Amino acid sequence: MIFQAIGLMSGTSLDGLDICLAKFEKQNSVWEFEILQAETLLYSEKWENQLRNSIHLSAEELLELHSEYGFYLGKAVKSFIEKYNLENIDVIASHGHTVFHQPQKKFTLQIGDGRAIKIETGLPVVYDFRSQDVLMGGNGAPLVPIGDELLFSEYDACLNLGGFSNISLKLNDKRIAFDIAPVNIVLNKLAQNFNQNFDVNGYLAKQGKIDTELLNKLHSLDFYTQSHPKSLGIEWCNGNIFPLFESLDSKDILATFTEHAAEQISKIFNQYQLNKVLFTGGGTYNSYLIEKIKEKTNSEIIIPEKEIIDFKEALIFAFMGVLRMSGEINVLSSATGSSSDHSSGVVA
Repeated sequence: MIFQAIGLMSGTSLDGLDICLAKFEKQNSVWEFEILQAETLLYSEKWENQLRNSIHLSAEELLELHSEYGFYLGKAVKSFIEKYNLENIDVIASHGHTVFHQPQKKFTLQIGDGRAIKIETGLPVVYDFRSQDVLMGGNGAPLVPIGDELLFSEYDACLNLGGFSNISLKLNDKRIAFDIAPVNIVLNKLAQNFNQNFDVNGYLAKQGKIDTELLNKLHSLDFYTQSHPKSLGIEWCNGNIFPLFESLDSKDILATFTEHAAEQISKIFNQYQLNKVLFTGGGTYNSYLIEKIKEKTNSEIIIPEKEIIDFKEALIFAFMGVLRMSGEINVLSSATGSSSDHSSGVVA
């Protein structure tokens, strides 16, 4: 069986829309993949502001944005298909943009109506991958462990350094996964006070001093003592992280938060005695953060080619779309905490 699928991923750090076309082939129950084409479409200032402020919209305004963003995604995919003269695409799988994520209250919301994507492209679309899992008692996150299990099984663990750091690993023959700590969602916001979109190579953090009192407050947050499965959202940062900062324009705070993220990540590596860990996501380019993690653990850190660093999540959402269209399991309850493994996503 051979499938061609496009995956769309928009992360919490709002650095753009990742579009990835990949080919998937199943032989003797083993999946192989190849990324055929991929690019990141940077958001205009208007779109970045709209998505960033979506959490504050009225219900009516949010519904309007859900539809408008769906058409934006559809047009983006259509342009991508035309630009590269793509053919024989079986499915588009769209993560959408997360506005609310409160699984304890049984809801999560990713906007970007998949039906609008289908109207623009004329292709089958799978979207809203998280809601079903939340209704089944899960965290609705992380979802990528199914791809780690079936496409990247040669590593002891896969770590994604995006808006949040999340990890997936094998424990007693079951794939577990959870969010470790916020990363770029906080570092980017702090860097913006220095007129930078993000802290390039951790350059700003390097110039600061670690504030031990703040570091201890960060380490003592309840989330870090909770057992998996567990996940984080922007609401948690707004309620628990940012109130601890006296100002947002201090390099000491950047240094301290980078140290905090590195300590929390390496603590997990050491706890599970991980040998080889695959690193992906935008935070992988933060060489200062990577150095800090290396200092605190003996785990071998594998940094793959740029294509995998940048597009692994979009690749796995494309794969999840293929699994959904095939009626196969694409969400692991051992990772999300839901009542059972299931095949998730609304098909348009």
